[in-house]
Amino acid sequence: MTENTSGGAPEPSNPPEPSGVDLARVALRAAKDAARARGDAAQQKKQARRGGLRSGARADGRDPMALGSAISRLITERGWEAPAAVGGVMGRWPQIVGEDVAKHCVPEKYDEDERVLTVRCDSTAWATNLRLLAPTLVARLNEDLGHGRVTLIKVQGPGGPARRYGPLRAPGSTGPGDTYG
Repeated sequence: MTENTSGGAPEPSNPPEPSGVDLARVALRAAKDAARARGDAAQQKKQARRGGLRSGARADGRDPMALGSAISRLITERGWEAPAAVGGVMGRWPQIVGEDVAKHCVPEKYDEDERVLTVRCDSTAWATNLRLLAPTLVARLNEDLGHGRVTLIKVQGPGGPARRYGPLRAPGSTGPGDTYG
């Protein structure tokens, strides 16, 4: 430090100018910082053109997920648990009711509001058989789906031929549908 001759406090001296190797280091650091800034800006522009920023090494909401996880999340978000579960039952119908019953009786629809499963049978004998098995089947389905998901199984017999109305029709008869369902 040099002293001020005018009678005041000592004047701070200027630091020595970097020279040689120090000057080269400072210039290199400044060039790297400028290049990094240009590279970051170019990278962001490129990612924006490709459809947005990509996630890094850590887990992120933008990361891809497995198909099963995505479907489970969609079902939960939309509140489709009950219809999806019943759809699964319709797919596993032979395992639930047995092969013999599954050959002759097919689930047609599920009414979520009334919690009724409609099943169509290929003969009136199988429809009667399924009506007798209905309480046991409701218990088995509720065990699989959750309590109270199915309250009733509505059993339908086979659909008969179209009913013909004409002059030879007997009064009080419902036509050939008398023998079906």
